[in-house]
Amino acid sequence: MARRVSSASSASSPVLCVVLLLTLLRPLQQVTAAAAHNYFDALHKSILFFEGQRSGKLPPDQRLRWRRDSALQDGSAAGVDLTGGYYDAGDNVKFGFPMAFTTTMLAWSVIDFGRTMGPELRNAVKAVKWATDYLLKATAVDGVVYVQVGDPHSDHNCWERPEDMDTLRTVYRIDRTHPGSDVAGETAAALAAASIVFRSRDPPYSRLLLQRAISVFEFADKYRGAYSSSLSGAVCPYYCDVNGFQDELLWGAAWLHKASLRREYREYIMRNEIALHAGDTINEFGWDNKHAGINVLISKEVLMGRADYFMSFKNNAEDFICAVLPGIPNTQVQYSPGGLIFKAGGSNMQHVTSLSFLILAYSNYLSHSNKVVPCGGGVSATPALLRHLAKRQVDYILGDNPLGMSYMVGYGRRYPTRIHHRASSLPSVQAHPARIGCKAGTIYYVSPEPNPNLLVGAVVGGPNVTDAFPDSRPYFQETEPTTYINAPLLGLLAYFSAHG
Repeated sequence: MARRVSSASSASSPVLCVVLLLTLLRPLQQVTAAAAHNYFDALHKSILFFEGQRSGKLPPDQRLRWRRDSALQDGSAAGVDLTGGYYDAGDNVKFGFPMAFTTTMLAWSVIDFGRTMGPELRNAVKAVKWATDYLLKATAVDGVVYVQVGDPHSDHNCWERPEDMDTLRTVYRIDRTHPGSDVAGETAAALAAASIVFRSRDPPYSRLLLQRAISVFEFADKYRGAYSSSLSGAVCPYYCDVNGFQDELLWGAAWLHKASLRREYREYIMRNEIALHAGDTINEFGWDNKHAGINVLISKEVLMGRADYFMSFKNNAEDFICAVLPGIPNTQVQYSPGGLIFKAGGSNMQHVTSLSFLILAYSNYLSHSNKVVPCGGGVSATPALLRHLAKRQVDYILGDNPLGMSYMVGYGRRYPTRIHHRASSLPSVQAHPARIGCKAGTIYYVSPEPNPNLLVGAVVGGPNVTDAFPDSRPYFQETEPTTYINAPLLGLLAYFSAHG
């Protein structure tokens, strides 16, 4: 049901709001040794993590020095240059779908929260550009998007450093006869969002990004289909799109509208909004499902009084906001006993950071427009309440949880030391110059010893629904870090570093 946005001065039940606030705070009673956090230090480390995920020839200012150049021949099998970009997680494959989503969220973090990043803004922008330089290579041929480098089955059969890779670096692409509107739509969104980041910093580069976003989106929309159908053997079950591609098309159009202000994208969104179904998917946001993100992104225009024709998106965004509030009858998001957002499946922290980003972003939009969201039963989602909910999730990640463990490597007194990550778990090239073969790395995978290389800033998949966490490499769903966990976290940490 659509909900009306009321002004911040509207009456709501103070008692119910206090009860809801106490519900949010209650898990803190179970936390061991909770302390104030250094959000700026965590921001610094969360950006540094992306340097540990770099593929290709590393720049002179590379700060994570135990990494070396890798995958310098990527793309050669197809006669193109596809060096660079990011390894998405603890393996050595470059998956284009999650990399594009990571890029979009890095850019959105800079757009909405860059002003509070201080001296780390420069490094955050570098993290965006490392991704967009690669995406420009991947989209350089008209009507083609290179969406993956590396055979995942070959890669997952080995435990080896990216610097030693001898697994198949097969190149996968989508084109007019093998479409992939999902990955192409997300790539268009990433390029468009990044064009905003570079608009004043590097105007020619910004224009190139926007023009490429436009052409990639046109390709995605004209040649419709799921890349999971075209490339099932390569992308499934790793990054198989189970949600369909319509949301990525709207997501791409939404970012193109924001970046270009062109009427054609506004009309496209309005013409195709019926494809964005609500229901169960309204509370989802991640590399596969863009529903909640689309609604929050577009809602800003409505809240600022600039786009009443997008009212349905604002209504959906409000439904999402009310659905994530704990302690009210209609809550549709599960929380662990310690207060962490939890969704079934692997790598739960991806949901925690992405949903928390949306909650905080919407809190800011409400605050700037002097609005609150009435959620029924006399409860209103105020900007302050939403900020508290987002902060509670960030604090849990940084150590305010039943185990008293930070889930960011290198932050706090206790953090995961046996993460599921090849480069981190194997001796560095400096420490072990000789090559370590495909199966020779297995002894490091099964070792009970901590990883020799600290992947500073990496946030792992996190604890299970009971707040339990096995610090062990084979438990990859809990101990593997990913770029799309960290990307939304940049915005959250930037905000709380300035606003505590």
